[in-house]
Amino acid sequence: MKTRRDVFQGIADPTRRTIIGLLAMQTLTINAVAENFNISQPAISKHMRILEECGLVVIEKHGRERHCTASYMALQEVAQWAIQYQSFWNRRLDTLENLLNEE
Repeated sequence: MKTRRDVFQGIADPTRRTIIGLLAMQTLTINAVAENFNISQPAISKHMRILEECGLVVIEKHGRERHCTASYMALQEVAQWAIQYQSFWNRRLDTLENLLNEE
């Protein structure tokens, strides 16, 4: 059984985050994605492979082209992780505000 990469590995790289942003707007071929960057086609293909392994991108073959779309199910894991820290910091900032108002 193939092990799926962790979604956090997918979003750790700024290029991959930009790719997700591009694919959030529309379905693109890998070549169309590559046109947005000043890096080699093999480097873009590697990023796309990682994003696919993380479940952040779905790649479908249509003839000779591979069409890529963003898949947001994996981002739910990130959102749930971030929410716990949002609550923590909101409580901390509320406590700080109360202390400042007392002075």
